[in-house]
Amino acid sequence: MITIKDVEHVAKLARLELTEEEKEMFTHQLGSVLEYAEKMNEVDTTGIEPMNHPIDFTNVMREDNKIYENTREELMQNAPDVEGEFFKVPKIN
Repeated sequence: MITIKDVEHVAKLARLELTEEEKEMFTHQLGSVLEYAEKMNEVDTTGIEPMNHPIDFTNVMREDNKIYENTREELMQNAPDVEGEFFKVPKIN
């Protein structure tokens, strides 16, 4: 059973300021969510394998093929400023 103290604790962790009315409302709502989640424990899952997706599908993959490779010179042409082999960028303070 969730209490108002539990809601206050979660609100503090989330840095939320709640009114008394909101605390009572969230206490009821969170309590309902936890009751529903507890019902899930009553379901017999013996022999059921865990799954990562409800629909069984196979992802279609293709081979990675290198189409074009830029040279360093081509890439450096896009730089606003260059120092040796590197992009030169403004200093950040």
